Amino acid sequence: MAASGFEGFEKRIELHFFGDDPLFTGSMGLRNLDFESLEEILHAVQCTVVSAVANRHFDAYVLSESSLFVYPTKIIIKTCGTTQLLKSVRPLVHLASNRLGLTVRMCRYTRGSFIFPKAQPFPHTSFEEEVIFLEENLPSRLCFRKACVMPSNVCSHSWHVFTACDGDDDDDSSHHHELAEDQNDALYTIEVCMTELDQASARKFFRRGAGDDEKYSGDSAGREMTGLTGIGDINPRALICDFGFDPCGYSMNGIDGDRYSTIHVTPEEGFSYASYECVGSIYDDPHEISRVLKKVAQVFRPGTVSVATTCASHDLWRRVAKALELVGLKCRSCSADEFPAAGTVVFQTFTTTRRK
Repeated sequence: MAASGFEGFEKRIELHFFGDDPLFTGSMGLRNLDFESLEEILHAVQCTVVSAVANRHFDAYVLSESSLFVYPTKIIIKTCGTTQLLKSVRPLVHLASNRLGLTVRMCRYTRGSFIFPKAQPFPHTSFEEEVIFLEENLPSRLCFRKACVMPSNVCSHSWHVFTACDGDDDDDSSHHHELAEDQNDALYTIEVCMTELDQASARKFFRRGAGDDEKYSGDSAGREMTGLTGIGDINPRALICDFGFDPCGYSMNGIDGDRYSTIHVTPEEGFSYASYECVGSIYDDPHEISRVLKKVAQVFRPGTVSVATTCASHDLWRRVAKALELVGLKCRSCSADEFPAAGTVVFQTFTTTRRK
């Protein structure tokens, strides 16, 4: 718990590996890591697993502070509060190499601007410290590195990005590596951060019947919040794993084939926050992401929104802007930058049109 309130803005790390590529050998890769090993890593981060779901493509865990996704050659951890996310990097790289024969080939770290930055522990006391910590804990073979703070016209929202990747592979896995990269080039990630939530919307994320553990478990409360708020309608195809915290707060992971989505909510007035993240393909129905983002904005009715779109080579950000403008949010700033292996990151901020 931060000194003045709970820190909603998450830190996010994504690590990609290669070896005997599961796309071609049928190996489970990182999914072979046993639960006890994952728990040890999360203990270093200072969070725990509260719920989980899986399909044939990946495993999705709801954490006490956000989410964990484990694919055969990719792992994503997203944590809020005063967690120490970057302390997961060294043990993850070590376990993947020593137990599974997998080599890290790319790292991407992103986060917004903390509401309570002075409450953050090392190494998250500043972006400079985070970058130094990453550079010291990543293998030297990830030699193409870039760090940048993407600003906006909304002082409370900026976007911090660090990426690192290797050079050309010269081993037998290079062909599989190239094919996997071709597939990744079509994918995009959208990270949405929302503050100043509508109070009526935020109240739906306070747990009713607190204290009655049998009737109002975290799982039961999560299901109730998912239905009450309309979150279940954002992607009706998704299998949802949700959890409602006591006395308030909500987390959800949705799995739809090989795609994930995730939502996290801190509803307290004065520092209310919600996030939405999803992954998609540039070959998807072009209207789908617009529909999804409009629905997300309607669920939370935020005063301020920032959206980071990461994509290899596509103008998806234009659809983002159009979708949010249709629900009364005006784009206040837009910036773009290129990052090794990640592609183009476009960072946009929006506020309600009643603001000047």
